[in-house]
This record gives sequence, structure tokens and C-alpha cells, in this order.
Amino acid sequence: MQTVLISGGGIAGPVLAYWLRHHGFAPTVVERAPGQRPGGQAVDVRGVALDVVERMGLLEHASRVRTRMRGMSILDPDGHEIDRSTEATFSSGRLDSEDIEVLREDLVRMVYEHTRADVEYLFGDSVTALDENETGVRVDFAHGPSRTFDLVVGADGLHSTVRRLAFGPEEGFAHHLGSYLSVFSADNFLGLDNWQIWLRDSDVGFGIMPVRDNTELRIAFGFESAPLANDRRDAATLRELVVDKLASLRWEGTRLAEAARKASDFYCDAMAQIRMDQWSRGRVALLGDAGYCPSPLSGQGTSLALVGAHVLADCLARDNGDHRTAYARYERRMRPFVTLNQALATENPGGPASEESVAHAKNALSLDGVSQR
Repeated sequence: MQTVLISGGGIAGPVLAYWLRHHGFAPTVVERAPGQRPGGQAVDVRGVALDVVERMGLLEHASRVRTRMRGMSILDPDGHEIDRSTEATFSSGRLDSEDIEVLREDLVRMVYEHTRADVEYLFGDSVTALDENETGVRVDFAHGPSRTFDLVVGADGLHSTVRRLAFGPEEGFAHHLGSYLSVFSADNFLGLDNWQIWLRDSDVGFGIMPVRDNTELRIAFGFESAPLANDRRDAATLRELVVDKLASLRWEGTRLAEAARKASDFYCDAMAQIRMDQWSRGRVALLGDAGYCPSPLSGQGTSLALVGAHVLADCLARDNGDHRTAYARYERRMRPFVTLNQALATENPGGPASEESVAHAKNALSLDGVSQR
């Protein structure tokens, strides 16, 4: 039984672990955080990604906990409604679609609970070194003892440690998209009832949606900016920057700024894509945002993670664990799908992609074959 270390306990890593275990591999997931990370935005599961969730036996569960928006309002900088829709929202698209929108933390928890009995999880630890030889990869950890695995997969996000160790510095692959995104939670001080609000004021803007039976708000705040120095290493300064920008808003700026200041799940990072000529090197492969982050602007990051995990596991199973041929097959099958979905974030910067583009991108792959469209 081949052993596979997966770095990253978000969505891509545990889904890959599920499918590898299904195919007879022995996966281990290592996650830097002490447990599942709370917070995060609502994410979309679209097109062929729904097939992955259904094949895992989780579609009914995911459908039960999906968001139930009735529509959205678009506000001017003073908080006056200038447009509304009861047919679609910017976060999820058409409300009559078969696609589902679910809080990221709910999907992470769901997949973890579905896999914890059959998958080894190492929380509160991380990979610090990789040393590959002809028979495997020796992995050093920040806290646990070194171990050797047949294969290693980096599913550890935009700032992947595995990618840095196996391929080189992030700067060679990250492409900044001209803005930053902050996401945090707050009490529902706006009294929203399954209704989103969106506002843009010059180079900043936000979307707010109620969650948890309208008891809580999930706030996504974006601002245009060139890359900021040390943006990943100085979280306190980033938070203060977001607080200051929110405080300058004419509508609800004071309460939004205070919510950002107090939020225990505050998150902020650059809007960026990862673009690479190859996603594997030797026994190491990359999955999801680590290899082909499309950025939240695409609305397809979660779907790419789900589909990529299924395809990678399927390729390893078809090639009996021969990583050379399996990784090559994985890249051939996924790259057209990735290219289409990354284009969603760049075809219309700062706004939603066209319905036609989204429909084409989300259904451009068959789970059991190569790109269909």
C-alpha cells in the first residue's frame, strides 16, 4: 500500500485523502493549524465539482447546509439602494441554479468528519524539508519526527510550503491581480434576512451576507492595491489597514471597522493567481491553490480543488501508483479546465464574469476522461 503525505487540511487535501483511501492508498494529512480553520467566505460548488461531492456521498448534507439567499441589493457610497435582484447574487450566481453555495468552514468540517476514521491527520504541524530519493521522500516536520512517504502532495494553498521546497520561491509563480481581500465575521448588526448587500466606493468595496440563520454576518471587503511589503508576515498591520479603510466609508464605516478590529477569524490576503508550467517534480505534486490558484475573483477555487483531488487520485489509481505517468495524465486532464477557470478572474477584473464564461468553465471537464469542451 503506497503512502502519500498531503500537506494542507482545508478542502483539497482531505478530499484527495478520501479518494486515495478509496483507491487503496494510505494517505496522511498534515495541517499547520491545531484543527479545522474557522471563518472564511461562502464558497461555490459548481458543475462537475457537484459530481465529486455526490460521489463522496456528501451532496445531500451539503445541500442541507447551503446558503439560502433571497437576493441582493447594490448600494451607493451613502447606503442608498441603486439596484436589486431576486434572481442572482454576486457571491453565488443565479439562485435557481443547481450549483450550491456553502460556508467554507462547513465544507471543511463535513469532509473531515467523512474521512477522519480512515485517514491519518497530523494537526499543529507542518513540512519543513523534503529529501527525495529513488524509493521515496523523506519529510521533516516542524514538530513531529521525520518520516518517509512514497509520494508527497502540496495542497497547502496560495502560499504553499511544499511548492516552495520543491519548485522554488513563490515570487516565480504568483501573479498579483491588483487588489486585496479581507473576510471576517460579525454579529448581524444590520438585521439582514437572507439578503446580501454590496457597495463600492472608489477603490474599495464590500459584500455582506447573513449566515447561521441570520444570526451572523460574513463580510468580504476588498481594496485595490499594488503588492504590499511583508503582507503575509505582518498580520497586525494588515488588519489596521483594513480597519482604517473601513472607517473611512460613509455608510456604516464605524461599525464595520470595529467588527474588523474585534473579529477572531479575521483574514486578509492578496488577490493572486498561481501559474506554473508543471505541477509535479519527481514524487511531489501540487493540488488546488498550491498549483493553480484562480483567486476568489473567479468563484471557482473550491470547484478546482474538488475536481483536481478526484482527478489526481483517479490518475494514480489508473497507473497503479506510477507517479511519473499518473502526474503527467493529471496535468493533461486538468490544465484546460484550470486555464478556463483562471480566465474568469481576468476577463472582467473587479466585476463578475459573464454567465456564459462561468457555464463554459465549470462544465469543461469530465471526471472520467479528458476535457470535453
